[in-house]
Amino acid sequence: MKPSLCGIDRAGLRDILQKCGVAEHQLNMRSQQIWAWIYHHGARSFDAMLNVNKDLRSALAEHCTLDRLDVSLDQKSEDGTRKWLFRLSDGHEIETVYIPEVDRGTLCISSQVGCTLTCRFCHTGTQRLVRNLTHHEIVAQLVSARDALDDWADSPRNRPTRRITNIVMMGMGEPLYNTDHVFPALNIMSDGAGLSLSRRRITLSTSGVVPEIPRCGDETGVMLAISLHAVTDDIRNELVPLNRKYPIDELLEACRAYPGLSNAKRITFEYVMLDGVNDSDADARALVRLLAGIPAKINLIPFNPWPEAPYRCASWDRIEAFADIVNRAGYASPVRTPRGRDIMAACGQLKSASVKQKASERFAELQAKKLQRPIA
Repeated sequence: MKPSLCGIDRAGLRDILQKCGVAEHQLNMRSQQIWAWIYHHGARSFDAMLNVNKDLRSALAEHCTLDRLDVSLDQKSEDGTRKWLFRLSDGHEIETVYIPEVDRGTLCISSQVGCTLTCRFCHTGTQRLVRNLTHHEIVAQLVSARDALDDWADSPRNRPTRRITNIVMMGMGEPLYNTDHVFPALNIMSDGAGLSLSRRRITLSTSGVVPEIPRCGDETGVMLAISLHAVTDDIRNELVPLNRKYPIDELLEACRAYPGLSNAKRITFEYVMLDGVNDSDADARALVRLLAGIPAKINLIPFNPWPEAPYRCASWDRIEAFADIVNRAGYASPVRTPRGRDIMAACGQLKSASVKQKASERFAELQAKKLQRPIA
């Protein structure tokens, strides 16, 4: 199969151009041209690249494609939220969610097929990890979403900004267990000559892979969100089992040292509100004490139910009382409005149908398909 340039990084693009016969002294110029066509204009064919000579366009078409991710399912919620189930080249599937708001449009992107963690409140955590996504597949989620939303530089639109203004790495998977691909993907997304998203509008959410947190700040410069959800190790061990390896004190120490941390670049702490588990006034006061000295915003998330979930959402009265304590301590603590619940697109609800297969099982499937092909 020909590789797609959708999701390629600059080094990979230069390699392709060399294979297409581009001379060394022209590589920079041609790379810039084609990079802009892929990531600024959203070109779907090489013939659309009008300032690229015909011979090079033909050579590119011979060696590669501009194919996007295949869409298995495209769902729209009553509240405007949109969820795509994207099918990858190996047949596995991932979910990506677009959340439109008055002043922004946020795309929630996945980093793995399934998840290596087993957070008890999260539906994705009930799906075993199948594999990491490549940086091609991570970036291709943004490219494919822009296609679907007609959100490219050349798209006719009567609006001052693009539809997708923010990226959150909060979809399926733990991003800091796939740094070899997540970090390059975020740098492609923030490249000013292409997709051109501000690093301050890209947020990576982690359950607390402590050793990788400094690297995230150094190598990407994006905003950081911590999936906290509890104020004691005992409760967090239950909700976020990774806490047994990296307990709260170690996690917060890494947060305090996050590169570039300031009042202008605060860490977001995500806190899912679970009835009778972590929603008391005492929990709120303990949370304030824990975060003392960290420039932070506390994002309170009403629990989004899923089939056979072991928890219930805290009542609105309890959530408001919790938020009031945190607000009075000087922390912004917005309550996240549940979006896309009717299509299972809300926070913690994402799960694809992909399952992990042994290599022998996959080989057997391929052999069976070959036997079923009609003989010419």
